Amino acid sequence: MSENKRIDLHTHSLFSDGELLPSELVRRADILGHKAIAITDHVDASNIEVAGKIAQAANDIRDYWDIEVIPGVEITHTPIEVIDKLANKARSLGAEIVVVHGETPVEPVKPGTNMMAAQSPSVDIIGHPGLITEEEVQIAVDNDVALEISYRGGHCLGNGHVAELGLEYGADLVVDTDTHAPGDLIDYKMSEVVALGAGIPESELENVLKKNPEKILKKH
Repeated sequence: MSENKRIDLHTHSLFSDGELLPSELVRRADILGHKAIAITDHVDASNIEVAGKIAQAANDIRDYWDIEVIPGVEITHTPIEVIDKLANKARSLGAEIVVVHGETPVEPVKPGTNMMAAQSPSVDIIGHPGLITEEEVQIAVDNDVALEISYRGGHCLGNGHVAELGLEYGADLVVDTDTHAPGDLIDYKMSEVVALGAGIPESELENVLKKNPEKILKKH
């Protein structure tokens, strides 16, 4: 077994718009050499209870397979005023990772989403935050909210900007896939390519690909 094993903290299953059952998603990640994978399906107030279903599925899988499965949610396109409330509600239902669908350049995300996510100590990661501002990055650092470097097409257009500001202000950067389909999952080597392509220096790869996601896991 390679010592370099993936930790992916942003994926989707059939509980939202993903193509796979949680068990197949995890199995495919295991075969690709993942240490851990978070299932973070899209939620707003209408379906926040899905957090409990993901937690139940995750508990069944991780009791028997040698891969850590983390139940979570991705708070998506909600009014910005309810982001913190939904994050806390999701945690009460069993979510261990909370991602907020950030202001990607390819979707009409409500302006202010990055800011509200950065201000919430209950949020772990701002997913694909696009053209996040210096102020928002600084606030994210203060509240221990990580910033995502995304493998997903379209969302990845902001990677260089996110990496530059994240490195400048000391933000915790992580590489996630935002997986929706079987072919979206990547191995550790490809995650290195994604990070390097975003402008992250080789000296920071261990932090971005191992230490930062492990830090998030240890919080919960």
